[in-house]
Amino acid sequence: MKADRVRERFAGRIAGVGSASGVRVVVGRWDASPWGAFADVMIEDAGGHRVLLAPTEQVREFVTATYSFDEHVIEPVSVTDTADGWQVETPSLSLRLVVGGRTPLGALLGIVPKSVATAPAWCSAIDPVARVVMRGVRTRGTAGNDRREWYGATSVVSVDEITGAWRGTDLGDLRPVDPPCRFGFSSTPARPSVTSVVTTIERSL
Repeated sequence: MKADRVRERFAGRIAGVGSASGVRVVVGRWDASPWGAFADVMIEDAGGHRVLLAPTEQVREFVTATYSFDEHVIEPVSVTDTADGWQVETPSLSLRLVVGGRTPLGALLGIVPKSVATAPAWCSAIDPVARVVMRGVRTRGTAGNDRREWYGATSVVSVDEITGAWRGTDLGDLRPVDPPCRFGFSSTPARPSVTSVVTTIERSL
């Protein structure tokens, strides 16, 4: 890595779900980051309109420099645990996720030591396999503004049910994340799920 570049790590969980309305939602729940804990939401509707919901200007600036959106909104983003999953709340979005058990992919990921699974070198090595096994998913790539990015997944659990509304319109029943979301070089898996992940982003100072 060149001396004028820095790598930043974001550790947490990413929930990706589709809905009968055609709206696909990706929730980032970051327990550790350069700015502490926070959550953000990326949404792509049935017409392909992409929206970022960011809790602060700092998050908005960083995320929009890395990913592509048609609209970005700064508003409070709350993600809390419930008895059977998550509750996501913003002024624009209400989303309840019912989370199930570990998926077969999650079981395979559990075999790999976390220190290995989250290393950029490992993410680069398994990227060709990820692209074949999961349509739209990549574990390394080039992001906006000459940034490089690696996704190191350590576990995957299923999402079995959703309820909620986006800008006052009911989302409808759970569906696969299909077509893949177009925020960056990689989408979440088509199967609705919550992935435990460490994201490493390399950028210029």
